[in-house]
Amino acid sequence: MHWYSILPPLIAIVVVFWRKEVILALVLAIFSSELLLAFQNETEVLFTASIGSIERVISIVTSAGNSRILIFSVLIGALLAYMRHSGGVTATVEMLINKGIANSKKRVGLLTMFTGVVVFIESNLSVLASGILARGLFDKFKMSRARLAYVIDSTSAPICILILLNGWGAFILALLSQYDLEQSAVSVLWGTVPLNFYAIIALLLVLYTIFSDKLHGPMKQVELDLPLLESEQTAVKGTKARFMLLPLASMIFGMIGFMFYTGNGDLTKGSGSQSVLYATLLALFVAYILLLLSKRFSHQELVDTGFKGMGEILPLVTIVLFSLTLGASLKELGTGVFVANIVGAYLPLVLVVPTLFLAGAVMSFTTGTSWGTFAILIPIGVPLIQALGLPPSLVLAAILGGGIFGDHCSPISDTTAVSSIASGCDLLTHVRTQMPYALVGGAIAFVCYFVASLLMI
Repeated sequence: MHWYSILPPLIAIVVVFWRKEVILALVLAIFSSELLLAFQNETEVLFTASIGSIERVISIVTSAGNSRILIFSVLIGALLAYMRHSGGVTATVEMLINKGIANSKKRVGLLTMFTGVVVFIESNLSVLASGILARGLFDKFKMSRARLAYVIDSTSAPICILILLNGWGAFILALLSQYDLEQSAVSVLWGTVPLNFYAIIALLLVLYTIFSDKLHGPMKQVELDLPLLESEQTAVKGTKARFMLLPLASMIFGMIGFMFYTGNGDLTKGSGSQSVLYATLLALFVAYILLLLSKRFSHQELVDTGFKGMGEILPLVTIVLFSLTLGASLKELGTGVFVANIVGAYLPLVLVVPTLFLAGAVMSFTTGTSWGTFAILIPIGVPLIQALGLPPSLVLAAILGGGIFGDHCSPISDTTAVSSIASGCDLLTHVRTQMPYALVGGAIAFVCYFVASLLMI
């Protein structure tokens, strides 16, 4: 693979931080990637790149899994609009405060994190459930949406990769099962849990933020500017918390049920994209019926409210679409494979594991996908285990941790965009405020892998 395959994601990242325009950055990155592909194929470069960019977007939309992600992202806008318009957000906030469940910043933070931990089945559902529940609470206690986005984003993926009784575990297990190792694939996978230093550190940093109520870097400045922001809570006479809690519960329990359904009775084999879409539709239906039966809203009012909510969220959904498109284009260009080749054959043995973590972090940051990083690096890491006698769980944990780290930091990650949607935080603000925490966690994790290599190899 060629060195220039790294240029499109670099263009996206530079434009994002220079112009503060994510959609422009993604469009330029997609076009530059298609330009390089056309150059490789020695075709009419500009014309082919232009047509290729359009067709790449079309290929993303026509993929069933991607279409489900895009549709559920749009529908979340309608669901949030129903909860807000009904006054359910305000009523839920007041109920949780009055009952003492969330009557302080610390308890609000713990409730948000606890919700994300409990909903470990799917990362998108984790951020959605905890984000939707906590938005009003964070507003009430004058905590920024950037802080909320950080808490839910830094809880969801680390929890999913540590508990593993979900689609993440099944996916990694499928990749591992292709190889003959001395230990079983299951035991290797479970052995990664105490060694996944980045995921553990990310959760500890969230707990530090919740208990200390101390913020650092750009997030501290955002919090100081909070009085300039407006709360989205709406007071409605006679409203009930059920207008928010019942749809939210329907989404969570519906997700569990649909994971069993799509997995033919096996939770770990269920389809995350199918289940989260079906669960969102179920929650939207429950919210619609509740509001209609309340006789405070007509069918037409609810339709108008739903479409208005969808319209408000379209810019972020567009970012999700272009992020998926760029990821597909970079995969064909070979960006991930190029980054993976950082792990050379002549590295000192003690540096192999830390370098795998670093390679995973760079790869997932530049491509915006953790799962794609796993799919590329595991086939590289496992032969290293076999050839060099490295500890299997340590190597795998480094790869998984690197994938999660880059996914947290990347402005072109669909997970980052969904976290922004769930929290109601501007995407660039979320990336900018979360970056210092992720970088600190990544640096500590890198050192931990070096020390672990000294002790275990």
